[in-house]
Amino acid sequence: MKRKGLFVRIWRRVKRIFIILFIAQLIYIVALKWIYPPITITQMGSLFGGYGLKRDYVAANEISPNLKLAVIASEDQLFADHGGFDVKNIKKAMEHNEKKPGKLRGGSTISQQTAKNVFLWQGRSWIRKGFEVYFTKMIEWIWGKERILAVYLNVIEMGEGVFGAEAASQAYFNKPAAKLTKMQAARIASALPHPKKYTIKPLSAYVLKRQFWVIKQMNFLKRDTEIKKIVEARPE
Repeated sequence: MKRKGLFVRIWRRVKRIFIILFIAQLIYIVALKWIYPPITITQMGSLFGGYGLKRDYVAANEISPNLKLAVIASEDQLFADHGGFDVKNIKKAMEHNEKKPGKLRGGSTISQQTAKNVFLWQGRSWIRKGFEVYFTKMIEWIWGKERILAVYLNVIEMGEGVFGAEAASQAYFNKPAAKLTKMQAARIASALPHPKKYTIKPLSAYVLKRQFWVIKQMNFLKRDTEIKKIVEARPE
C-alpha cells in the first residue's frame, strides 16, 4: 500500500509538471506572434561555440520584399499553399537519403525550419522530428504565413555567427535589410542550405552559381497572387 501511495504521488507530481510545461509553451507560442524570441538554442550554440552572435531583429516591413521572395524561391516554393509540410518533397528527400546516405538532403519547409530554429535544437533524431511536427502545426495555426516568414528571416543562421536578415545585410552589403537588391537577396537565399560552407563573403562558387537559378525562380513566382500577398504583407 505504501508503494502504491508513493507511485500515485509521483504520478500526480509528474502530471502537474507536464500540465505546467504544456501551458507555458502554449503561452510562449502565442506571445511570439507579436514578439521575437529572446534567444534560440542554435544562437546560444553559436555564441558559446566561439562563432559569436550577430543579430538585430527587425519588423517584417523592414525586410526587403526581394529577400522574402528569394527565400521562398530557394527554400519552399509551395510555402503559400501547404499547411506546414510539403509531403512530396519530404518523400523525395527520404528516397534520396536512402540511396545516398553520405549526402543527405533536407525536405523541410520554411514553417518546419522556423519551428526547429525557434523552439528546438539542430539534429536529425526522431524525437526532435516529432517535436518539430507539433510546433510546425502550432505556428501554422496561431501565427499564419506572414508571421512565420518574418520570424524565419530574423532567426535563421545566415553565416558564421550571423543570424537574421538585418545582420546578414549589414555584414555582407553594408546596408539595411530593407534595401537589399534582387541579386543580393538571391545570394543570401542561396547560402541558406549550409551558410557556414556556402559563403557570401567571400563569394563561394556554389552561391555564385545558384544565385542565377534563384533569380529565375523569383521572376516566375512573383506573378503568383498568394505569394505576392505574403511577400508584400506588413503584419507588424
